[in-house]
Amino acid sequence: MLSRSPALPLLAALVACSPSKGDAPTPPGSTDSGAADTGPPGADGGDGGDTADPGDTAAPATWDPASFAAEIVSYAPGDGAGFGQDQLPDIVLGPPQGLGEQGSLHVLSLGRGGELVLAFDGLELVDGPGPDLLVFENPFPGWTETAAVAVSEDGVEWHSFPCAADDPDGGFPGCAGVGLVWSHPDNGVDPTDPAVAGGDAFDLADLGVARARFVRVTDSGANTYDGVAGGHDLDAIAIVNGEPPAG
Repeated sequence: MLSRSPALPLLAALVACSPSKGDAPTPPGSTDSGAADTGPPGADGGDGGDTADPGDTAAPATWDPASFAAEIVSYAPGDGAGFGQDQLPDIVLGPPQGLGEQGSLHVLSLGRGGELVLAFDGLELVDGPGPDLLVFENPFPGWTETAAVAVSEDGVEWHSFPCAADDPDGGFPGCAGVGLVWSHPDNGVDPTDPAVAGGDAFDLADLGVARARFVRVTDSGANTYDGVAGGHDLDAIAIVNGEPPAG
């Protein structure tokens, strides 16, 4: 999902939400009235409703590069893809560059049914306490473009998280592309901490999987595909629980 920032009207015009999907679910930490969150949940010990926008935090930090995708294994764009392709592969490698409620232009548009397979190097996902994987898109309040996520240890046998892309009222359970992204390399928000990073969290235990090195992100087909910025717009993926490869 590309940003609606007034400074970028042309790029914003490339993306529109599918009328059949309705509004995006209330972001974590928002009030019951549906007001948008103003910062990452838990960043100041609160619930996120009274925190500063990550862009106001002058605390640059570095994170272990092995915690993020290091390689594009394959990319099969669908109809409407195109945005971000001129910046491959780096556009989807490394940490997210989230802008909270504004969305971000640091993304690759997958297009209708488009599929991207990424691999980690140096660390693998392991089933640990709580979520093990974070997937970052660029949604903003009222705009959501979903994708299904699958993991594999060998790149051959895949295990998929069920994605209810047709359930906006339920918050699109199991899909990526729903949660606002708060972490950016310049703001000190830990992109590997589900409590503050934003994005969408996935737990290997839900699939009965112990380890994984590969992550596949597939546009759900329930998004908007006009122009050259169609479908799910991937920013990054991150390991929450990881270990060096076995053996």
